[in-house]
Amino acid sequence: MSQKEWYQLTAEEVLRVSKVDPHKGLEWEEAKGRREEAGYNELSEGPTVSPITLFLNQFKDFMVLILMAATLISGLLGEYMDAITIVAIIIINGVLGFIQEFRAERSLRALKELTAPSTKVIRGGTLHQIPAKELVPGDIIMLESGDRIPADVRFLEANSLYAEESALTGESVPVNKMPDILREGEISLGDQHNLGFMGTLITRGTGKAVVIRTGMETEMGKIANLIQSTESQETPLQHRLEQLGKILIVVSIALTVVVVVAGIIHGQPPYGMFLAGVSLAVAAIPEGLPAIVTIALALGVQRMIKRKAIVRKLPSVETLGCASVICSDKTGTLTQNKMTVTHLWVSGQTLEVTGDGYTPFGKIYREGMIIEPAKNETLRQLLQIGVLCSNAVLYEEPQDPKRKKGKDEGPQWQIKGDPTEGALVVLGAKEGVTRQLLDKMYQRVKEFPFDSERKRMSTVVSSSSGRSVYTKGAPDMLLAQCSYVLWDNKVIPFTPTLKAKVMSANEGMARSALRVLGLAYRDLKVADRAEDEDDVENNLVFVGLTGMIDPPRKEVREAISKCRKAGIKTVMITGDHQTTAEAIARTLGMIPQTGGLVLSGVELSTLSDEQLDARVDEVYVFARVSPEHKLRIVKSLQRKGHVVAMTGDGVNDAPAIKAADIGIAMGISGTDVTKEASALVLSDDNFSTIVSAIEEGRGIYENIRKFIRYLLASNVGEILTMFIAMIAGLPLPLVPIQILWVNLVTDGLPAMALGVDQAEKDLMQQSPRPAKENIFARRLGWKILSRGFLIGICTIAAFYLVLQEHPGSSVNLVRAQSVAFATLVMAQLIHVFDCRSSRSIFHRNILQNKVLVLAVLSSLLLMLAVMYVPSLQPIFKTVPIGFRDWCLVFVCAGIPTFLMGIGSVLRTPKKTDKKNFGTKPSYR
Repeated sequence: MSQKEWYQLTAEEVLRVSKVDPHKGLEWEEAKGRREEAGYNELSEGPTVSPITLFLNQFKDFMVLILMAATLISGLLGEYMDAITIVAIIIINGVLGFIQEFRAERSLRALKELTAPSTKVIRGGTLHQIPAKELVPGDIIMLESGDRIPADVRFLEANSLYAEESALTGESVPVNKMPDILREGEISLGDQHNLGFMGTLITRGTGKAVVIRTGMETEMGKIANLIQSTESQETPLQHRLEQLGKILIVVSIALTVVVVVAGIIHGQPPYGMFLAGVSLAVAAIPEGLPAIVTIALALGVQRMIKRKAIVRKLPSVETLGCASVICSDKTGTLTQNKMTVTHLWVSGQTLEVTGDGYTPFGKIYREGMIIEPAKNETLRQLLQIGVLCSNAVLYEEPQDPKRKKGKDEGPQWQIKGDPTEGALVVLGAKEGVTRQLLDKMYQRVKEFPFDSERKRMSTVVSSSSGRSVYTKGAPDMLLAQCSYVLWDNKVIPFTPTLKAKVMSANEGMARSALRVLGLAYRDLKVADRAEDEDDVENNLVFVGLTGMIDPPRKEVREAISKCRKAGIKTVMITGDHQTTAEAIARTLGMIPQTGGLVLSGVELSTLSDEQLDARVDEVYVFARVSPEHKLRIVKSLQRKGHVVAMTGDGVNDAPAIKAADIGIAMGISGTDVTKEASALVLSDDNFSTIVSAIEEGRGIYENIRKFIRYLLASNVGEILTMFIAMIAGLPLPLVPIQILWVNLVTDGLPAMALGVDQAEKDLMQQSPRPAKENIFARRLGWKILSRGFLIGICTIAAFYLVLQEHPGSSVNLVRAQSVAFATLVMAQLIHVFDCRSSRSIFHRNILQNKVLVLAVLSSLLLMLAVMYVPSLQPIFKTVPIGFRDWCLVFVCAGIPTFLMGIGSVLRTPKKTDKKNFGTKPSYR
């Protein structure tokens, strides 16, 4: 039986299809047979991978295979410390990858925890409490406030029944459930009011229902299946490092072979050239690159934790940096998920209410002037009705004594009960009209709960002055029961003209996406009966209207503005109504004044993937959507070439969060399922934290490019030094142990220090880099080759000039090799400062990165140690060099960086074209 057919059937038809008596339920034997056919009512975790297999899979990566080869070569050379270091790098990377994947696989287990552990079912005419997993289609179950619905059900009876479905549908308020048939065609989950869904919570009332779907057939099961079938995306960083590894291994080996062959052809001993070639290969392949990337990401993670963003997967930090679209859920992400009264209408006047969320502090204004209820009988009566005709309780959440309070953190106020009633209770508390105060004056005698036909709720209370009835409900239904109106503190007849004014105000609030309630009262006479609603809900005195909404977070508008400046589009994807979603989006400045579209889930269902792809770039709000819709939207944006970040807090967001290039979960309001499926968790549920994370991600990626530029330019310089010497028929400018020492001295600490470099000032004024951008894009390849070429040429020049002083002298050869060694190291240590800027060494303060300065000084001392410590000189084949040689070293080492830097400074910057004034600069 399909979902559409279930909600379109009458209760009698559902029972007939289910072959069950609503009073007796299923017999135990019949239930057993159905369970054997349908299986247990639980979510499948799909095929599981053993932890050992998961761990071993980490060592199939291409870069890891390169590291293993480097380990073997280092071992053959006798460089055991090098080999041990590389092995440690491999194991660390494997452990980190294993932890990330193992935690990701817990998504479905967290999802299973949302299902009810037990439920009340009618079997054989008797009510029993059984484990929820033993339910079968056709079971008759009983539900009441506080119960979690154990399977998908069709309601047979509903008494003031409300279900909290925000985790599944995104609906911000509990949904009124009823047994009536729905005759509409295809409608969203949030509008299927006669169905209940596994994992959602009954917040009010009682009900009786028949189970229609269990296990993986439920809506929650569909989400579980989406999580299973959705493949995690490879991050841009992983893809580019894999590309880089392949390039490096091929180029390095090819050039090394050429160097060895050229050396042998020019008379160098084969064994010595083989050792030199192997040493050059080890130096040319930056085996520390994965470790440096990991360290840079890990340090970025620590900085992001301080900015309230918790990273679950290291590469996601970098992925955020190239995000071009952020898809955000509305409820709890862009909004506070706290229904709040923002407007009142009394005596023909619209009033504004200040205050955030459930905090009972705020004021009521009219045209900028504070209105005091103590001086306004109509307003005071409205506040009193709101509190006395509600069951919600406002309370201050006790603080954890172990938890440190933030500088701006105050008391945490919460609501127990219906959020709509909670908004009325908070409204009263803002003006001192609290339940504690009113309970001393009034005693509740009777309650007539809300139902879908009357669309109102009433309470009868008694006080020293007699009995009164207080009523709240839908304005159009309530007005028919009102004969009078409280206008300017006086009770007057409710004329058609005044009723028209009320309805006009109601429509105005509704257009602003406010949820509107009307409030009324009547003082009962001694002879008046109060046995049922017909006795009391007539001849009421209308008091006013309240307009409430789940308000946007204050900081979100600025965050969206920052995203726009950074070239990032923000899209709202919500299960809430289209009017509400569009109003919130416009308030936040999310929809442009021209060209922005709003699309509903029903409209989305009619579009093919090709049609959606054609329109998706113009849509800024997707409303009333299902989990499947969210997944389609994310995949459509990805097909259009976007790097997509998906944020959310509900179970319904989990599949799309997992499918996105980076999934972002809310840390406070987010479900465990969402957190487990995500790559990033916002510990403060603050959308603006995403902007900080994007900035951090961009900075980290640029730092990765900086040390790739530094490492590869240095390695190109080393290879060209050997290559040019061999082609020219010169002696070896560096012996094998010197090549390895250069690699150790220059590739370690300075490269790591670049990983913590400060971002350039205009980083967040750039458009996102293209998703498929090559790691060598934006002239990085040219910078690597040009600087590497100059480093190689200058090193050979220094070597040749010293060598020509005493040609053929073995002693002078060692001196020339020592000069070449010092020149190569110094050129690289100067070049590292040039790598900090996208322009030149002169465009940034070289002392700003103190960690880099210390790293360079450390490397310099290590170089001097092997040249001037007598016991190390025989090992590294070096000799001390004099002042004249050092002058030659500094001149040759400085040419590659300062020559290119002066050229950059002398180049005249292009003037801004007036036609393009104000356009966003491209990402360098």
